[in-house]
Amino acid sequence: MSASNSASPNSPDALRQQPQSAASQEPALVGPREGYKRWAATYDQFPNPLLAREERYIMPLLPDLTGKDVLDLACGTGRWLQKLLQRGARSGVGIDYSTAMLRVANRKAAIPGQLACADCLQLPFRAAVFDLAVCSFALSHIQDLRQMARELARVMKPNAIVFVSDLHPEAHARGWRTGFRDGRGACQIETVPAAAEQIVRAFYSGGFECLTRIALCLGEAEKRIFIEAGKRDSFELFRVPAVLSCQFALMRSNGQQVGG
Repeated sequence: MSASNSASPNSPDALRQQPQSAASQEPALVGPREGYKRWAATYDQFPNPLLAREERYIMPLLPDLTGKDVLDLACGTGRWLQKLLQRGARSGVGIDYSTAMLRVANRKAAIPGQLACADCLQLPFRAAVFDLAVCSFALSHIQDLRQMARELARVMKPNAIVFVSDLHPEAHARGWRTGFRDGRGACQIETVPAAAEQIVRAFYSGGFECLTRIALCLGEAEKRIFIEAGKRDSFELFRVPAVLSCQFALMRSNGQQVGG
C-alpha cells in the first residue's frame, strides 16, 4: 500500500497481461486502501505463484532466528510474520495500515497481539529494535522510498538484515498488475513501480548496503499453481522476470557494514 501493504497478484488470473478489450470489461482501478479492504477476505484463499517463488528463494537465506526480534513491514495478512515466528524468532511484529488485512492476520494462531496499524513512513517503535525485517510486495505502494528506508534503518539493530521483494519492473512493463476478483468484478490496485536501481539508491541513502539483487523467474515449482487454476497455456509467463528480490544490511555512516 502507499505506505504499507503486502501487494501482489493472488492467482494466475491476476498475473495475466491486461487484455485489450472494451472499457466495460477492464478491471476497475482503485487505490490501495480501497483495494485491500475489498481483497482482505479472500487474499489467503488462492495459491499465489509470485509469493511461492519469493518464498522458495528467501527461506533458505534466512539466518538462525533464535533469540532474534523480527519485523514484517507491510505485513498484510501476516504471511511472513507467521513464517518467521515458526522459524524460531523470539518475538515479531507486523505493521500495516489496512485494518481489513490486519483483522485477517489476527486470526492466525501465532500472530494475535503482535500487529500494529501503522504507516511505513512513521514506524511506532523506538530505535534499534529489530534484527531482521521482511518487506514483501509493498514498495510499489510507497511514494517516498528514501523516507521509508531511513525510518526502517532507525528501528533496526546493528547487523540487521532486510529482505525486500516486489513485482519485477520488466513484468510490470509487460502488463502484469496487482489485481483480484470479488463479487463486484475484476479489480486492479494502483501501483507506482520502482526500478531496481532506484530501490538500491533509496536504501543506500538510509544507510543500507545491497548484498544481493536478483531477478526471479517462475519455475517448475510454480507451474502446478497454473495447472490447478486451469491456466496451463500461461507458461510463457515463465520466461519473464517475475520477482525482484534484494537483501540489504545496515552499514555504519562511513559505509562499513555494522559489526563487519
